[in-house]
Amino acid sequence: MRMTQPRIQPLEHDQWNEEASALLGPIAERGRVLNIFKTLANHSALARRWMVFANHILGKSTLPEKERELVILRIGYLCRAGYEWGQHVVIARQVGMTDEEILWSKSGPDTPGLSSLHRLLLQATDELHNDAHIADATWQSLSTHLNQQQLMDLVFTVGQYNLVSMALNSFGVQLDAGVPDWNLETKK
Repeated sequence: MRMTQPRIQPLEHDQWNEEASALLGPIAERGRVLNIFKTLANHSALARRWMVFANHILGKSTLPEKERELVILRIGYLCRAGYEWGQHVVIARQVGMTDEEILWSKSGPDTPGLSSLHRLLLQATDELHNDAHIADATWQSLSTHLNQQQLMDLVFTVGQYNLVSMALNSFGVQLDAGVPDWNLETKK
């Protein structure tokens, strides 16, 4: 985590105005409301519009779940976004990734033993992070594994989580209880 205290305080249930209640109520009905959503409730109109796009990337993307999570973990790691990385460790485990596979997001495309697809996904994420562009050679190689829509979803996934990482880091959103830190140790 870059910050030990939030710059923008997450809104607790007793602080929700009508807009925040409309935004967070449905989330609360499904379970606990995470710090990211309680923080974004400070600007409910923005959060509501962003969530449409975020929901596509997380739930309707054409990328397979494990590959999507590997990319999200990598961009979170590259952005030094501890909150993002930790939340997606939880999701990665839910979709069947092992801790070894999760740690590929930290070691990157040069990790020994990676499949061609996983190496290319990590390489593309690095290229997008470093240059806002996937190199021709990487694109062509990825095209042997992914169709056009999957390639598009890949770019938008990296972009979405780069944006989210910027927001989380800048707002100082703190880890929720039970979410692992960089060492895969769970926060109490």
